[in-house]
Amino acid sequence: MKRNSFVYIFKTTQLLIMGTIAMTVFLRTEMKSGQFQDSTKYWGALFFSLINVMFNGKAELAMTVFRLPVFFKQRDFLFYPAWAFSMPIWVLRIPVSLMESGIWTVLTYYTIGFAPAASRFFKQFLAFFGVHQMALSLFRFIAAVGRTPVVANTLGTFTWQIVFVLGGFVVARGDIKSWMMWGYYASPMMYGQNAIAINEFLDERWNNPVPNSTDSVGVTLLKERGLFSEEHWYWICIGVLFAFSLLFNVLFIAVMTFFNMPGDTKSLLLEDNPDDNGRRRLASNNDGIDMAVRNAQGGSSSAIGAANEGSRRGMVLPFQPLSFAFNHVNYYVDMPAEKKNQGVEENRLQLLCDVSGAFRPGILTALVGVSGDGKTTLMDVLAGRKTGGYIEGSISISGYPKNQATFARVSGYCEQNDIHSPYLTVYESLLYSAWLRLASDINDSTRKMFVEEVMDLVELNPLRHALVGLPGVDGLSTEQRKRLTIAVELVANPSIIFMDEPTSGLDARAAAIVMRAVRNTVDTGRTVVCTIHQPSIDIFEAFDELLLMKRGGRVIYAGGRQSHKVVEYFESVPGVTKIKEGYNPATWMLEVSSPAVEAHLDIDFAKVYANSALYGRNQDLIKELSTPAPGSKDLYFPTQYSESFITQCKACFWKQHYSYWRNSEYNAIRFFMTIFIGVIFGVIFWSKGDQIYKQQDLFNLLGAIYSAVFFLGASNATTMQLLWQLRGQYSTEKEQQECTQSCVAIETIYVVIQSLVYALFLYSMIGFPWKVDKFLYFYYFICMSFIYFSMYGMVVVALTPGHQIVAIVSSFFFSFWNLFSGFLIPRPLIPIWWRWYYWASPVAWTIYGLFASQVGDITSELQIIGSSPRPVNEFIKDSLGFEHDFLIPIVFAHVGWVLLFFFVFAYGIKFLNFQRR
Repeated sequence: MKRNSFVYIFKTTQLLIMGTIAMTVFLRTEMKSGQFQDSTKYWGALFFSLINVMFNGKAELAMTVFRLPVFFKQRDFLFYPAWAFSMPIWVLRIPVSLMESGIWTVLTYYTIGFAPAASRFFKQFLAFFGVHQMALSLFRFIAAVGRTPVVANTLGTFTWQIVFVLGGFVVARGDIKSWMMWGYYASPMMYGQNAIAINEFLDERWNNPVPNSTDSVGVTLLKERGLFSEEHWYWICIGVLFAFSLLFNVLFIAVMTFFNMPGDTKSLLLEDNPDDNGRRRLASNNDGIDMAVRNAQGGSSSAIGAANEGSRRGMVLPFQPLSFAFNHVNYYVDMPAEKKNQGVEENRLQLLCDVSGAFRPGILTALVGVSGDGKTTLMDVLAGRKTGGYIEGSISISGYPKNQATFARVSGYCEQNDIHSPYLTVYESLLYSAWLRLASDINDSTRKMFVEEVMDLVELNPLRHALVGLPGVDGLSTEQRKRLTIAVELVANPSIIFMDEPTSGLDARAAAIVMRAVRNTVDTGRTVVCTIHQPSIDIFEAFDELLLMKRGGRVIYAGGRQSHKVVEYFESVPGVTKIKEGYNPATWMLEVSSPAVEAHLDIDFAKVYANSALYGRNQDLIKELSTPAPGSKDLYFPTQYSESFITQCKACFWKQHYSYWRNSEYNAIRFFMTIFIGVIFGVIFWSKGDQIYKQQDLFNLLGAIYSAVFFLGASNATTMQLLWQLRGQYSTEKEQQECTQSCVAIETIYVVIQSLVYALFLYSMIGFPWKVDKFLYFYYFICMSFIYFSMYGMVVVALTPGHQIVAIVSSFFFSFWNLFSGFLIPRPLIPIWWRWYYWASPVAWTIYGLFASQVGDITSELQIIGSSPRPVNEFIKDSLGFEHDFLIPIVFAHVGWVLLFFFVFAYGIKFLNFQRR
């Protein structure tokens, strides 16, 4: 908790903001009491407080899912049993519940104007504490059952829906069908609703008599809602809330004991393609693979035998070999606040100091050094990937000053973290990269032929139909992902490729396979640069040149990689110990150049290198490569991107189509939830659409529409957590705008189908009249609301840095939309200073459109509590603010909401990158 304090601070701040908003919406000076007509605001205030306290516990779901992989691993290694992990979480959340419940009660109780007795203040606090504890344990249990973000979020939303609808406020107990009454008593929220309602409406100020009845106003209000009306039921409800909390925690421990983390499967798409038979016969097999990595001179080390002997590989697509030279490069960042607090006066921290070097075509160069010496920093600076800091020095490409816009078109960068679309096959991943990054004048057959050549080059043919999958969950192994990362860059036909620790996290066999792919890439004549951390002798000998760095970002050796040359150079330095026979030269090199050795010998290896003849020869080479060759031309491309806008959209839509179609978990959950929730809501609100006789009937129907829109829409938004897995691609691809449009387009297609299924279930089961215009209005508003909810899910993911913040921000805005939806407090009763936000809540527009289109033209009489009957259309206009004549503007407003969320999402994907370098 201490190291995750930002989440709890954020949640507390969110609670403070929502509490402040609630007390200004339900302000004491606007809250009269004692009569039937005064109760509407109190019901809204109580219910909003209840759902806000309970919904604030939903962030526990995301945090628990995040911790589960580590827990399952430690449990299986017998670190501790499940109860030892679960009990501290339960105990540590008690102070959190006390604080958050206390903040809400202190902020809102007297400012809203609830029952003034001090005892009732503490009783409401106790009720909210019980609700919060129950919610935390419930969502922890759901997270343990779901175990993955998509499944857990969907289960959480589904459970929340059932608990919410059957909680006693959305639909009164007397209006629930007898076969669903078990759900009413099984809903934990019902007991919280009863506790806070009993605490308020059994106060003395609600004891005014009711004509022709022995009950008071408060008791009548409770009975009208089907709630308990005796004081002792408050304590029963509190006891049940804590019993639920205990039950969910016990179930959480049981699930953590017996369940395992899903995954560990390898997905393979088998297709009968006769054209692949010959290719498979020529391809190498993963079992018993020859551990060969050929060096540039055609020789081999003892452990890495000669393979693929012969001349440099030719390929179907030509490329321009390019050299890369950089001289006196310095890199600074702003001084961290921690160092300034320690008394450091400089404004900048230098990470690279006077670094010079050169990379040539057909030469494999290794950037070597201990952790923190600036290898990756140097590579990021040279590749133009740094998002901040200050760069000095000269960088040239084949003699011409480097221009990042053109350099990005001829270079590739293989990240240490392999980012790929999990639901594409290996072949489709390469085809997609080639489609968007090769020149537009290359036809389809040539492009596919080039992809096949690249697959042969990095030996991916046996895996061509394998799904990439998610790292550590399913799909390709780490070594296979490394080779795919290299291939994805190779199919862009680059001249220069940077690779950040391509052997990191691999065993010796896997590292040799990856290095063979790297060696094969170099043998095509490309310029390849790799960072490497303490390589084995076999991998060390696979490189042609070496650039060795020390802490502080300074170069201490740059030259040929042959071990005898490196050993001779360092042994020539006075005081350096000789290498032992059979010792790894790479390890020895790092040991003798360590800061401890420098301090012992009172020597600076960077100065030794700067004063050496080797440095002079390297400077001559840099000067030579920094001068353009006679007759050469600088790089030039007429367009920013390789392909046209239409082609980019087509390629991205193709990728999104497969990503959605093959994500069976996402699609199955989406349509299962749609059908199941449609049926459940249809059963709960069975035939209420044509049974509007009294005021409570109208409120039940409003509750049905509110629930139908808000909860499945929220489910769509939360299951868009899928986008979280894919956002890294948008931050690295050059086609963010087109990928954004394709993602929105494919999601919209699925939502249109989902909405049609949902609307047919709900419309028929609720019992609305079968008229063409009414059904089309119903379907349109449902469809558009689901689209903007999905867009909102995308927006939150695009604008936030982490999945935990996504969950918290989502719940914050859901609470906001919920409050001003027109259900908890009708628009005419919203204070004038907040009424503007009613129009700024998209859910309010949808509920307005659905309710006005279905009942806004009904003129039959409606029985009203404490008043004479009135026509339905007049009552909803005066009491709820809904007019049938306002439907056309509402139709266009929904288009506006969809476009707004689309443009915000596109902006976030295109301009916000939380991957700081």
